[in-house]
Amino acid sequence: MAQLEHSSVAERVHQNPNLIFSIGTQVVTLRSITGEGGRILHPNGSVGVVIRSPGDLNHSYRVRFLDGIEDSLRREDLTTLAHFKEGEIGDSQITVARNDLFSRVIFRCIIGSRAYGLEGEHSDTDYRGIYLPPADLHWSLYGVPDQIDREETQEQCWELQRFLILALKANPNVLECLYTPLIENITPLGEELLSMRSSFLSRLVFQTYNGYVTSQFKKMQADIRNQGQVKWKHVMHLIRLLISGISVLRNGFVPVRMDSQREQLLAVKRGEIAWDETERWRISLHQEFEQAVQQTSLPDRPDYERANALLIKARRAALLEELP
Repeated sequence: MAQLEHSSVAERVHQNPNLIFSIGTQVVTLRSITGEGGRILHPNGSVGVVIRSPGDLNHSYRVRFLDGIEDSLRREDLTTLAHFKEGEIGDSQITVARNDLFSRVIFRCIIGSRAYGLEGEHSDTDYRGIYLPPADLHWSLYGVPDQIDREETQEQCWELQRFLILALKANPNVLECLYTPLIENITPLGEELLSMRSSFLSRLVFQTYNGYVTSQFKKMQADIRNQGQVKWKHVMHLIRLLISGISVLRNGFVPVRMDSQREQLLAVKRGEIAWDETERWRISLHQEFEQAVQQTSLPDRPDYERANALLIKARRAALLEELP
């Protein structure tokens, strides 16, 4: 479940390898442009403008250079001028390649089905965490990644500031990290973060959770139209998210384990409950969710200042060799 985030002008230009450059795009050649007899007309690194784009990646672009010469170039022979100029500036993957950022993890936990108590025989173990980069890396030209991944262990860790921002926006996956009972390891700074977890809870839970539920429900409707059936695991998690949202607004606590609803949720996951009955349950939960937000004692917004104070303290501690 993805969130749209505002991008600042200082952020690195990301170039999707499958992107087709539009007409008018300024590009840089990654090979020399030659004429008759192999004479170099334009050296490698020349700037031109796309005057015709292909319909797919298997065909060539038509590029015009400043002197009016045109040539056909394939996608692998081009990059955008903006991307070329950046070089390694802001390339956090350089930091990933040169440093073991997983050694800087201040909090590591398990979320997903195992944390919910809804796992099956073949369920994955989903590890999530938070890392604090050393100050010199954070200050470097290359920057640090918002998230690091370790595929072999299904592990993802957010950079601390990124984690705090997502938590303040009531991202369900991030809030569940703060309330999961399955904690693998934690440093004193991680314990301080957990001690203030209620500071991230606010009425924004209503809007954020609703956004996720609406998005997932649209996908389910599309599955019914296109395939004649839904993915029952996704239906189960939609219901689970509504139950969780209601509890957050009523009790000021994110319930991760679903013990009291476990059997009913697992029945949904197995497809044992008819779609109409599941829909009635979903609609009923939506009504409870709307009632809960009207009665909640949670503040309109989370405690930004407390989160900011923790981040500043962490940034200062990042100057030390020892992980705080």
